[in-house]
Amino acid sequence: MLYSKNEIKTKLQIWREASKIIVFTNGCFDLLHKGHKSLLQAAKNLGDILIVGLNSDASVRILKGDNRPIETQEKRAHKLLKLEFVNGVCIFEDQTPRELIKLIRPNFLVKGGDYKKSKIVGSRTIKKWNGKVRIVPLLKGYSTSSIIKKNKREGLV
Repeated sequence: MLYSKNEIKTKLQIWREASKIIVFTNGCFDLLHKGHKSLLQAAKNLGDILIVGLNSDASVRILKGDNRPIETQEKRAHKLLKLEFVNGVCIFEDQTPRELIKLIRPNFLVKGGDYKKSKIVGSRTIKKWNGKVRIVPLLKGYSTSSIIKKNKREGLV
């Protein structure tokens, strides 16, 4: 389900009362690919509920440039929600998910292997409630940037 911040608060209360382990990851997830899916599946394997913080179109443009995202936030959210291991998506407008992490208070914060724990937004914050940071190895050869470059070479973009 696509959750607003208010909706996710209510749902989190229900999950916590049921002693569910909450896992959170975030990203742009533009042109969802096998590497993204591998990360999300590994994240879900750490707990019961996987919540994905999805950068809004505006925040993706700030982070990645004027030509991104390729797909709208609605389309990216829809693709994520079609994955059986994603329980919810929450779109955030900020450049970082720090406030969303504070709101969700996950048991696990998960990022891909291209991150260092000390550089992950929320890595210090999550320790306040004894949450843990996990880094998942990346699948080599899969990135949105490489897909875009390949499509340009082949005249698809």
